Amino acid sequence: MDLLKLLNEIEEILEESSSIPLSGKVMVDKHEVLDILNEIRSKLPDEIKQAEWIREERQRILAEAQKEAETVTKEARLHIEEMVERDEITKRAQARADEIIQKAQSNAKDIRLGGREYADELLKTVQSQLEELLKTVDQNRNELNEM
Repeated sequence: MDLLKLLNEIEEILEESSSIPLSGKVMVDKHEVLDILNEIRSKLPDEIKQAEWIREERQRILAEAQKEAETVTKEARLHIEEMVERDEITKRAQARADEIIQKAQSNAKDIRLGGREYADELLKTVQSQLEELLKTVDQNRNELNEM
């Protein structure tokens, strides 16, 4: 395989290069090594290039999915808060409606009682007037009979 041959060339360059004393480093011809590396890149199998692209695409998809998950979570949280708020409003409205109904029933009872008392007073007055009228009629009859 050409790749192994190119890697061996780099290894030979490193072994044959001048070493810098007491450092373990060597001096190499930069252009020569870069040319070999470019040739290696050009000879890399397409599968390796595709694997790199797949890895990058995977990272992009994961980031996009994470962003979408956060958006969905945020929307769900807002929807839940909205539903809770609506439920709370409904509970308050129901409590207010119950209070209004209770007051209306109490007022209706008071009105019924007041109406009965008023009617009773009217009937009492009419009864009293009728009794007096009956007394007058009796007196008039008695006077008529005495004549």
